[in-house]
Amino acid sequence: MELPSKLLEKTVSYFESLPGVGRRTALRYTLELLKMSPDDAKGFGQAICKMVDELGFCEVCHNVSDGPKCQICSHPKRDQSTICVVEDLRDLLAIEGTEQYYGTYHVLGGVISPLDGISPSDLHIETLLDRANMESTKEIIFALPATMEGDTTSFYLYKRLLDHEIKVTSLARGVAIGNELQYTDELTLGRSLQGRLPYESSMRSSG
Repeated sequence: MELPSKLLEKTVSYFESLPGVGRRTALRYTLELLKMSPDDAKGFGQAICKMVDELGFCEVCHNVSDGPKCQICSHPKRDQSTICVVEDLRDLLAIEGTEQYYGTYHVLGGVISPLDGISPSDLHIETLLDRANMESTKEIIFALPATMEGDTTSFYLYKRLLDHEIKVTSLARGVAIGNELQYTDELTLGRSLQGRLPYESSMRSSG
């Protein structure tokens, strides 16, 4: 369907470029924008521009952050001795949604996937090892996808952490094989987190 305005078409195209947004949904979003007051519509656009220009990443865990440290790393009541390793921000938010974890995180920025050209050097692994060397770190939890790529990444990290005198655990297999964390319901994810196992045990149970 050809739209009557090039400006309308351009906005629809931008919405349509988002994952999971088809043309009809993109058009609906665009028409909703037209219903806004000029101030609200401009505020919407300015918020996006401000996010793109100013949003940064935590120098400790690589979570998104408004400053050098994210709100989680700088929170005085978070358990700094426990680090939960996740693939990306979506998984971090999924775990936070369970309200059952009070430690810190480490966002890898992906998982090892040779077919996609993603190697260990493309991920935030060295900074994780630096954190593992800190005396305050007592446990590292692998909360990576229950996929071949996620398991490969967990095993690689485990081998790199063998020389560190810290506890390495993994989510209990309440998370179905092949599932991504962000699509797991909060109850299942919370139970998997609370029932986490030593990583060696989780390898045996999954094998």
